[in-house]
Amino acid sequence: MIAVIGAGPAGLAAAKAAASAGQDVVIFDSAPRLGGQYWRHISQVSGYKSGRAGYFFDAVTRSPKIKIISGAQVWSAVNNGDSLSINYIVQGVEKSLAAQKLILATGAYDRSIPFPGWERPGVMTPGAAQALLKGHGVLAGEKIVVAGTGPFLLPVAVGLASAGAKVVGVYEAQSPLRWLLSPIALILNPEKLFELIYYIRQIRSNRLRIHFKRAVTSFDGSSASISKVNSDLTLKTGVPKVVACDVTAVGWGFAPDVSLGGILGCQQEVDTDGTVIFTVNRDQMSSVNNIWIAGEATGIGGSDLALIEGEIAGLSASGATVSPMLRFTKFRKYRFARALQRSYPVGNGWQSWLHDETKICRCEEISYHEICGSVQELGSKDSRSAKLFTRAGMGLCQGRICSRNVSEIIGEEISCEVLAQERIAYSNRPIAAPISLGMLSDGVKGNGAKDK
Repeated sequence: MIAVIGAGPAGLAAAKAAASAGQDVVIFDSAPRLGGQYWRHISQVSGYKSGRAGYFFDAVTRSPKIKIISGAQVWSAVNNGDSLSINYIVQGVEKSLAAQKLILATGAYDRSIPFPGWERPGVMTPGAAQALLKGHGVLAGEKIVVAGTGPFLLPVAVGLASAGAKVVGVYEAQSPLRWLLSPIALILNPEKLFELIYYIRQIRSNRLRIHFKRAVTSFDGSSASISKVNSDLTLKTGVPKVVACDVTAVGWGFAPDVSLGGILGCQQEVDTDGTVIFTVNRDQMSSVNNIWIAGEATGIGGSDLALIEGEIAGLSASGATVSPMLRFTKFRKYRFARALQRSYPVGNGWQSWLHDETKICRCEEISYHEICGSVQELGSKDSRSAKLFTRAGMGLCQGRICSRNVSEIIGEEISCEVLAQERIAYSNRPIAAPISLGMLSDGVKGNGAKDK
């Protein structure tokens, strides 16, 4: 049996490929419906290339070789040598399932960087605003600013405007001219031109205005300050523009979810954009035998690359042949993913936006002044020591949001690059999701609830 964790594009493509090769497959996903964060767990997807979602939904749900365990939060996994134990929670009960092979397609989550007022009600990521709209039919606000960097801002702004929200501005921190740095990637992916044309039409029909080289640098609850920024995100001279709004949806790309692979000991490395990813071979196999990894956890690359990597992982895990054409398609999509990184970098210039009282760790309400104080007065040299001195990263998110920001603030304070070992350390945790001791004690052994 092959277990696939994650039912986004990579996971669905992997499950479909493995089942088509004759393998029994079980898919674990924490949501009640398929689709992952990209297709937002809804039965009918709209937007560019939306037909792909229905194709994969049908292929997976209709296959007699695929079992789907929805609403399952995988909190841990154990490598037993000849098999892998997947430990998960479903309907409040802790269970376990044994599989011979594992494909991790755990995806990513929005990356946030701090600015004065980002802890206020009304501040969220673009992904959160999209999730409210697509998953629940709820507009995050009446007057919305969409800002940050990356192409994800466009579908979010278009979706909100089409649903009736007043998108008062879309603020992209980088210049579109940065795409000139990657001519080969554009030549290899001519279909992206059609995607651009699609969004240009949507932007015009919804009367959206996109402003480049600008960022939200503060929010007071009823208005956002929009500042001109350089490509490294340092502030340019000039007075910020104040824009009235009740919601700011601000995102700075994505951070891969590496929790489960880290627990299983899969080799990790730091990508060129500073994110921690897994090292895989050309067949998506990790450093650990019988574990394959596909999608954003091997490098942020978008849904097109995730679908290809998932298919390759599913075929490879099944012992099937991967065609040269599929490998070339992966190469094309990979080059485009690298172009995305060059076109939408997130430099450390955002630290020039901060005030002493700006909260860096929102869970524990730790300020920028306290983080700097842990360096200047207490001798912190990394995020771990700052965590011990200030409690930054000890809250509900367990540092998923703030650890990278804390490390980079400390790196600037001591004029030192953040080491790869530190980035890998703060990205990993002993459990992938919270679980109570009571649930653990009343799980597999207590109830005999064990899936086969």
